[in-house]
Order: sequence, then C-alpha cells, then structure tokens
Amino acid sequence: MTDLFSVAGKTALVTGGSRGIGLMIATGFIEAGAKVYISSRKAEVCDAVAAELSVAGQCISLPADLSTEAGCRGLAGELADREDRLHILVNNAGATWGAPLADFDDAAWDRVLDLNVKGVFHTTKFLVPLLQAAGTAEEPARVINIGSIDGIHVPILDTFSYSASKAAVHQLTRHLARKLAPTVTVNAIAPGPFESKMMAATLDAFGDQIAAGAPLKRIGRPDDMAGTAIFLASRAGAYLTGAIIPVDGGIATVG
Repeated sequence: MTDLFSVAGKTALVTGGSRGIGLMIATGFIEAGAKVYISSRKAEVCDAVAAELSVAGQCISLPADLSTEAGCRGLAGELADREDRLHILVNNAGATWGAPLADFDDAAWDRVLDLNVKGVFHTTKFLVPLLQAAGTAEEPARVINIGSIDGIHVPILDTFSYSASKAAVHQLTRHLARKLAPTVTVNAIAPGPFESKMMAATLDAFGDQIAAGAPLKRIGRPDDMAGTAIFLASRAGAYLTGAIIPVDGGIATVG
C-alpha cells in the first residue's frame, strides 16, 4: 500500500515553486523522494529556495519568465539539457490583479492571462516530448495544473481577470487531458484559501471570517496541498484525467 502513493525516484518540475502553493507541493515531493526542479521569475529567490530545499533531497533551480512563449520554450529547453524524461509537471506559476470594474483595463487582463493561461499552455506544449518519454498507458506521466475555486464559484473581490483565467485553466485541463491521453494525464487542483503571498492581504483582513465560513472551519495547510499533489502524481492517481479537484474545505462545493 505504501508504494501506491509513492513518487520516489520520479522527476518533477514545479513552476512558481519558490513560494506559496508551489513551494508546498515542491516540498512535499522532495520529502517523498522525488527529484524536483523549481522555477520562478526571480533567479536569486529561486536559487535560494532550491538551496534550502536541497537539505531534504534533490532540488534544482531553473529560473524563467513563463508569461511569454519564449520563456516557456527556454525553460523546456533547459530541462531537456538535463533530463531525458519528466514524470510530473506542476503548472503553478500565476498572478492575480484586483481593481474596481471601471478601472479594470487591458494591463489587468494581459498580465494575468499571459501567465495564468498562456503560460500553462505553452509550458505544457514544449514539455510534451519529455512527458511522453516518461509515460506509458499503464503508468502515465502527470500534468497537474493549479486552478482556483475562484474559477468554480463567483468570488467576492474584484479580481475579474484572475477568476476568468482560472476557469480557463480548468477547461484547458480537460482539453489537454483528452489530447495527451493515454500516456499523460492532466488534472487540476483548485485551491481555496491557503497561506501564501498572493492570499496574504486577504487573510490578514478576513482570515477569521473565511475560516468560520468554511464547512471544515479552517484555512488550508501545506500538507493538504502536498497530499493532493502526491496523490495525483502517484500510482494511486493513475486512472484520473481531466478532473478538477477543489481543495478548499468545502467552500466552493458545500459552503
């Protein structure tokens, strides 16, 4: 039964892996025995976090700006120079933006959709050869996209481009799942409130109310996120593809 949830010996890439949700997942994979590459836009931060995580296992920094097609191609090329196969890709790099409706301009859309949607698509596209080299119909390679419950329900905050982008990620997940089967599965995790830089201001202001309003009465913990990702990346998750899994304490589904 232990082997059912094992990711030991697998190679993973976690984009946006230097903080927040990505760091939670990268840490979980490393502690479970995977070799993990992390990517983020700021090279010095990515390098420092990789050095910290390397105390627990194998972690390598590959900085990249994934808001452009060229940046996604460059990251895939750097990984291909180091590895001949990739078992797990976690598309986590993302951005948010909040502004009143009347002030929500093109910049508020372009910055978010370029990274959150196009970045997911292009990163996956360029890494398909490495994923297919690792996957078989019996033991597929895994793509795990990080969506959001804001792509499932209507958020309270004026984050119009963010919620639209995450709904797009969910549909892109389904579309890629059909295209890449049977040797690569594609699923999405839709997080609710977790302690991260992106959520910091919201949790500082409304954290107690958010926790009280959640059916499970708390904010998400790092092991909640790591556990879901490990499940999807292990043999236990090999028969799931095209699924959107809310990890939110029930907020978007039964709240």
